[in-house]
Amino acid sequence: MKWPVPERYNAACDFVDRHMEEGRAHEVAILYRDEVVTYGDLYERVNRAGRLFRELGIEMEQRILLVLPDCPEFVYAFFGAIKIGAVPVPLNPRLRPDDYAYFVYDARPKAVLVGRELVEVFENIVAASRFKPLRLVVKGEAPQGWLSFTDLLHQVDGTLEPADTHKDDVAFWLYSSGSTGAPKGTIHLQHDMPFCVLHYAKPILNIQPGDRTYSVAKLHFAYGLGNAMYFPLGVGASTILVPEHPTPQVILETIQRDRPTLFFSVPTAYNAVLRWEERFRYDVSSLRLCVSAGEALPEKLYHEWKAWTGIEILDGIGSTEALHIFISNRPGQVRPGSSGTVVPGYEAEIRDESGRPVPTGEVGVLWIKGDSVAAGYWNKQEKTQRTFVGSWLCTGDMYVRDEEGYYWYVGRSDDMIKAGGIWVSPIEVENVLIEHPAVVECAVVAHDDGDGLVKPKAFVVLRPDIPSSESLVEELKRFVKERLASYKCPRWFVFVDELPKTSTGKIQRFRLRQTQEGRGA
Repeated sequence: MKWPVPERYNAACDFVDRHMEEGRAHEVAILYRDEVVTYGDLYERVNRAGRLFRELGIEMEQRILLVLPDCPEFVYAFFGAIKIGAVPVPLNPRLRPDDYAYFVYDARPKAVLVGRELVEVFENIVAASRFKPLRLVVKGEAPQGWLSFTDLLHQVDGTLEPADTHKDDVAFWLYSSGSTGAPKGTIHLQHDMPFCVLHYAKPILNIQPGDRTYSVAKLHFAYGLGNAMYFPLGVGASTILVPEHPTPQVILETIQRDRPTLFFSVPTAYNAVLRWEERFRYDVSSLRLCVSAGEALPEKLYHEWKAWTGIEILDGIGSTEALHIFISNRPGQVRPGSSGTVVPGYEAEIRDESGRPVPTGEVGVLWIKGDSVAAGYWNKQEKTQRTFVGSWLCTGDMYVRDEEGYYWYVGRSDDMIKAGGIWVSPIEVENVLIEHPAVVECAVVAHDDGDGLVKPKAFVVLRPDIPSSESLVEELKRFVKERLASYKCPRWFVFVDELPKTSTGKIQRFRLRQTQEGRGA
């Protein structure tokens, strides 16, 4: 794998076929439960998947929805589609039927590939839709009107001539997670994945063929797609795929059983593991490095994790639009609470509301430039023009850069609170609140006080043994005011059982702004 890639370039040949030429046919590519998939197996099954799609009449640039848990078939279908020039579109398999109806309408797929548990859901969606994609099911008997992907895979030939694609041809779509509204189809090109491998995974993580990766974030997310698929396949390493929801028990059992060396997670999952009393029974000594993204990692969690495991967490920021992490901490150079410094190959600027760069130490919106940035959004011209400006990507994240080049997250541009004419970072307030021993999680949003003035409002998840009360509200207010300026203290506190989140663990503050429900004060 080299950068820049050649003009005529097919990502499947680089991430799958190349390993046959380099003698890795018998080395492990995927560990999945009791199944071991070698690079030779992967090569043959990707070819079979691509040939199957081609024999079913799927052509270049036509979309294939992949609605699967993390499993080997996801990888076969993803790279099989790319190898024939078709466009895989991974989706979260844990969504509501209305969400899938939106994706079918928006993407107009030629085919859908789903797990057995979603057959009835998609049967109803397709019946009600004017789009009638081919329907394939992974594993199990195919109902009437459906095709068995698993059975047909064994019936087609294992050789496949790749499509003659250009490095700037569309390779795949990823839908944004919807933390600020309706998901947007983000269009990524053939050259985007190798850029991330060669500019982040290799120089920052030092990923090697002997590594094993395990990602809490699933394959249908931009973060998980790199962690659990194209990072390890890019260097000839192994990936551990786990379909189950990542509870603390699942996470720690996987680490103890499968011995990953690189662990990728999100702050919510790190926090859940640290709060689980059984964690001390598990052996995590195989890990050499941990990574966090998706939302800012609180300094407190970093120190707690390192105190328990002895391992650093490299916090960073990436996005669906940029495909993976573009600002990151480095091993041995971590600044807890920061997102780190700019990854080689990217450029970053912090700009004001008029698009002008701000001086060091001032808050502004983060803009990024790099060759993994998407071509734009599908069928959303206005949002594309606001987000992708020339070669720059407006991330919508508010940051400040210090004198040493470290970037510090202060919130989303649409989450920042202007209280009394002064900007308040919800992240700053949240980081103080979670220091209180009664608080498990919290989120701070803007709220109108009834007189047209905006003040901070906190939604708080308490420890199960702590009851909500007015006295606790006053205690939390005192706690914040002792540590922050008084105007940053939430005017209101709402105690809730859980915070609304995307499947990546990002808090959906826009939903909190729309609700007044909660328990207690």
